[in-house]
Amino acid sequence: QVQLAESGGGSMQTGGSLRLSCAASVSIFSKSAMGWYRQAPGKQRELVAAITNGGSTNVADSVKGRFTISRDNAKNTVYLQMNSLKPEDTAVYYCNARGIDGQLRPYTYWGQGTQVTVSS
Repeated sequence: QVQLAESGGGSMQTGGSLRLSCAASVSIFSKSAMGWYRQAPGKQRELVAAITNGGSTNVADSVKGRFTISRDNAKNTVYLQMNSLKPEDTAVYYCNARGIDGQLRPYTYWGQGTQVTVSS
């Protein structure tokens, strides 16, 4: 059973910082590209940042310079460091893992989501 367990969400004032963590099952982490998505009320889920298993990163323009994604392969964990938070960052943040399994089938898994609320 693949599991993605997110933690670190909460409430913060504008300008503050939070760090989200997502611990993944050992079986998939090392071969997966990992990502953070977010979904605000009434809006579609959008990619915030992603990191390949080789460490290459991609960050959405809306958070570039403020958010950083990283991974610790020894801990099977991906992080999202969020600085200079803005009210528009308020959303449920989801961890995502995707890749190709041993039978060459694509897979994607989602965490349960963690709420981030930024007040002005």
